[in-house]
Amino acid sequence: MLSTGALRAHLLAARLAGPVATPRETSLRSYRLFAARDPRVMLGLDPDRVWGERDLLRLMADKCGVSADPDHVSGLDVIDPERTLAALDAFAERLAGVAERRAPVLFGTGHPHRLLGFYAGLADALSAAGCAVLTPAQGRCVDITTRFGVRTYNLDYVRGVALVREPGVRAPGSATGAHTHSPLPVRAVLEAAVDARGVLPELVVGDHGWVCGAGQLGIEAIGLADTDDPALFVGEAEGRVSVAVPLDDGVQADHYRPLARYVLNRACLSQ
Repeated sequence: MLSTGALRAHLLAARLAGPVATPRETSLRSYRLFAARDPRVMLGLDPDRVWGERDLLRLMADKCGVSADPDHVSGLDVIDPERTLAALDAFAERLAGVAERRAPVLFGTGHPHRLLGFYAGLADALSAAGCAVLTPAQGRCVDITTRFGVRTYNLDYVRGVALVREPGVRAPGSATGAHTHSPLPVRAVLEAAVDARGVLPELVVGDHGWVCGAGQLGIEAIGLADTDDPALFVGEAEGRVSVAVPLDDGVQADHYRPLARYVLNRACLSQ
């Protein structure tokens, strides 16, 4: 068992919280783009209200613990570990509820190089608890706009976790994929499930467009988000995202394993 104190110490030592590697300039740029409703940072979310830059800064200070001072424009951002721990507890509660109902769940990540192992551990535990871990639309092509133009990607699943990869780059089933913020993959997955008259997830677990895209369509969604991902926290504030966990989403993959152990223990799903 990993105590709250031990996890707090790990969050700080691994720089998952506390001073993180995300530059303040990057976060502020994301808030400016979100205020302008730039699709690159909306992640599939269509907010009900108008969010100005100052509104977003106040929200992110409340949700993540970043500085609320608009004159603080450089250096590294800071995430309050207490907010991360509280969000992880809420995240675990949602997983426990799904496990109790043995409800179907979908996992997806736009950060496969970093977060695949975290989600895969959760998927294994929910599957063992009797939940259907869904894998619709495997192999389907998705056209995603990138800074290099429109690129075609293939949907794939690794240990029950959806990701996208460029065709021919890696064999299906390999544990790496492409980094993406797009909501198009989760839309393609849900569309395929509907077309096949299959089961829809009661919960989507992931990051970036997987969470916001699902939440925008009315499916409960929980996920991880960095200080430059305001869409998940806006979604949480507006009720479309159930839980957004503030943490650095770009550290070494093995640093997320203690978080998975903590969440599974809190959800009474440790194997």
